[in-house]
Amino acid sequence: MSRESSGLRGYCCGLAALAALLLYGCRPRVDYVPEGNVQTGIASWYGEEFQGRPTSSREIYDMNDLTAAHNTLPLGAFVAVTNLNNGLAVVVRINDRGPFVKNRVIDLSYAAARAIDMIAAGTAPVRIEVLPGLSPPLAAPRFCVQTGSFVQRENAETMRRELARQFADVYLSTFETAAQVYHRVRVRAKDRETAEVLARELGEKGYTAIIFEEQ
Repeated sequence: MSRESSGLRGYCCGLAALAALLLYGCRPRVDYVPEGNVQTGIASWYGEEFQGRPTSSREIYDMNDLTAAHNTLPLGAFVAVTNLNNGLAVVVRINDRGPFVKNRVIDLSYAAARAIDMIAAGTAPVRIEVLPGLSPPLAAPRFCVQTGSFVQRENAETMRRELARQFADVYLSTFETAAQVYHRVRVRAKDRETAEVLARELGEKGYTAIIFEEQ
């Protein structure tokens, strides 16, 4: 879900984005989730509606701390986030996972978003730079290609068995939101190039192929 000041609107947008992954027979596409120690993209923020809830690191979320959610950086990593609209920057610690809306790369706490003057806008283009002297070492990137995400596990198992007849190392990955558990069908790849070839092959077979990089 999108963690912006409008909690209900963001929540609905997040569900819509996740629901898009349930489509099986739609037009194939290949997306790539960026890697590296420097990343650019759209940031959003989350605040009072998540105050006091546990984060992925098992810390309790405090909207007044300088923290953020990211999907692949190690929990505990420190990053400098620069608002490319105004040049303001803030250092935050990654203690949560997200955002879960396509094309957004980081969810900032309320305090962090306020520091770079993006509260009113809700989102902003940013540059994210890992601060290696403060952060745990980055693991070698791992890649997979996702072909579907299902609420019903049996539907995911059906797709997994179908793919397993044609591809090696097909597996299910479970993702849980506050409202729902999703069962994601994925194929492991040894490196980025292999993942890109695999995604094209899956796309030609009619699957919706999404490349993910996971730390």
